[in-house]
Amino acid sequence: MKIIQLEVGSIGTNCYIAACEKTNQAMVIDPGGDADRILEAATKAGLTVAVIVNTHGHFDHVLANMLVKKTTGAPLLIHGADADMLTSAQRNLSVLTGMPEVCGPADRLLSEGDIVQVGELKFKVVHTPGHTLGGICLLSGKTAFVGDTLFAESIGRSDFPGGSYSQLINSIKEKLMVLDDDVKAYPGHGPATTIGWEKRHNPFIQ
Repeated sequence: MKIIQLEVGSIGTNCYIAACEKTNQAMVIDPGGDADRILEAATKAGLTVAVIVNTHGHFDHVLANMLVKKTTGAPLLIHGADADMLTSAQRNLSVLTGMPEVCGPADRLLSEGDIVQVGELKFKVVHTPGHTLGGICLLSGKTAFVGDTLFAESIGRSDFPGGSYSQLINSIKEKLMVLDDDVKAYPGHGPATTIGWEKRHNPFIQ
């Protein structure tokens, strides 16, 4: 798997381009802004964007959805519980920035256990509510894209509408901390980490 990481948007969201090295098919995860940079990175790497996935519906993870979709023709996927965040500035929290923005609806709604295929890569959808109702992680082999569920030695916020601290902790413990120690976790903000490191050093889940 080839992974390109870009920090995009006004608050530094990690957008990932995850590609099958055999087919050059790629998935764009959380295009939260700077669509031109995302598209340029994919083109420069010789990749074809086959699908766009939002790990959740907050504005900083979705605002470049439509530009990337319009340019590539790729379908947009999000968990069903966060689907209405795409079309509501109130729900995606962009209204709080003073510049309310929305994007179009998803083409496919995801749920626990679904598979998103990109070339020969298969990503399992793991529903991890707590940051939002429909937060998800995407797992493929020793790679996990964890959105704003888990950060390096930290966790996502749970004080926004639809958030729940107890639910978030349960999601992390029951869905992520059961993975192998050498699984690399790519979060929605900040540096990558490993599941093993978080088991030993994350103060929220000791």
